[in-house]
This record gives sequence, C-alpha cells and structure tokens, in this order.
Amino acid sequence: MSPWKPFVPPRFVVTTAWRIHRAIARRGPGRGLWEPGTRNAWGALALTTTGRRSGEARDAIVGYLDDGDALHTLAMNGWGEGHPAWWLNLRAAPRARVTMPDGSSHDIVAHRAAGDERDRLWREWQRIEPQIDALTARRTTPTDIIVLVRA
Repeated sequence: MSPWKPFVPPRFVVTTAWRIHRAIARRGPGRGLWEPGTRNAWGALALTTTGRRSGEARDAIVGYLDDGDALHTLAMNGWGEGHPAWWLNLRAAPRARVTMPDGSSHDIVAHRAAGDERDRLWREWQRIEPQIDALTARRTTPTDIIVLVRA
C-alpha cells in the first residue's frame, strides 16, 4: 500500500460545508445540485428521510451515480467514523424522497447493496474516484453502498 494518504478536511470544515449546501438546496428544487459528469464525475441530490427517533423529515445532500433506473450512493460520514444519520434513518424506514438536480422529486425505497451488486457498484465508484480505497481505509466503519429505487 502506498504511504500517501488522501487529504480529508477537518471535521468542522466538512460539517460547515454540509450546512451551507443544505441551505442552498432549500432555496428551491434542484438548487445547488448537479447531474453526474457536470461538476464532478458523481452527481448531488437532496435526500429526505424520516428521522428514526423524531419521526420528522430530515434532509441531506448526497453524492450519487445512476445505475439504469436506480441511483446509488455511499453511506459515508464525511470520511469520518460511524454511519451517517440519513443511512440510519433509511435502515429504520427505507421509504424516502429524492430531489434531483432538474427539480423533480421522486419517492424511493432504499436497500444496501450486497454480493455481486455491491462489487459491481463499488467498481463504478473506483472508476470515477481512484483514491476511494485509500479514503475508505481511513475508516473502521464499513462503507455501505445504498441503492435508491423509485417506489
């Protein structure tokens, strides 16, 4: 393994960026979001889950890739330890809503990719982000791939 470690910003920078990005996305459907291949190889969508304890709507901006009629994202916590709250919420209640960069919204059902499906989707993330293995090696929490299928 290479001694090179990819740069990950300090936690306060990551959480501040998340707050700003959510505030931009709340200004209107599709604001601050993008399709894969425009700003980055991956896209950004708004995901609204139901809080597992509060029962209230919770918003997150997540990176995604298309996979035919489905979308998939990585359950990471800004490369920090632990699973992100949105993934814990989806595990408790897999039905949610996504807002796409074009402003359209869709109900989805989420599941964790496993086996051959996970291997295939992970290769896609490796293709677009060559340092992903080094980034995930910094975490002891497994990086689940979450598949979002229209309900």
